[in-house]
Amino acid sequence: MQASTLAMKRRFRRARKRSERGYTLVEILVVLTIIGLLMSLVGPRVLNYLTESKVKAARIQIQSFASALDLFYLDAGRYPTSAEGLSVLMVRPGAGIAVWNGPYLKGGGVPNDPWGKPYVYRSPGEHGAYDLVSLGSDGQEGGTGTAADITSWVQ
Repeated sequence: MQASTLAMKRRFRRARKRSERGYTLVEILVVLTIIGLLMSLVGPRVLNYLTESKVKAARIQIQSFASALDLFYLDAGRYPTSAEGLSVLMVRPGAGIAVWNGPYLKGGGVPNDPWGKPYVYRSPGEHGAYDLVSLGSDGQEGGTGTAADITSWVQ
């Protein structure tokens, strides 16, 4: 009886040692290959969503600026000049404006576009009382795709 018990204990120890050996190199390489394939399929879509979200954020900021500029117009009777720029929405300008109920934008200053560049403001504009433009990801006028300009007017 004791011999069969010893034999069972030996078999149990061998089985336990085999299960504690870990993963083989082939198993790890298969898992890494699967992860790599998944990333190659999902990665470009995620990056595309990120670039699209910057364009949407720029459009929303331009709409916010348009609302602030309209409020400024209601108070001052005119839009800020190109020389005054968008900073007049945050800080009361010098002489020439009787009523100023600003600041018209929240935050400590005029925000840059999602690519970190300042918005271009022109008044009077070519397409309306004012033109407000983000130059896109390339920071230059014109462009296509994410490098295209985002404007306050319909193109």
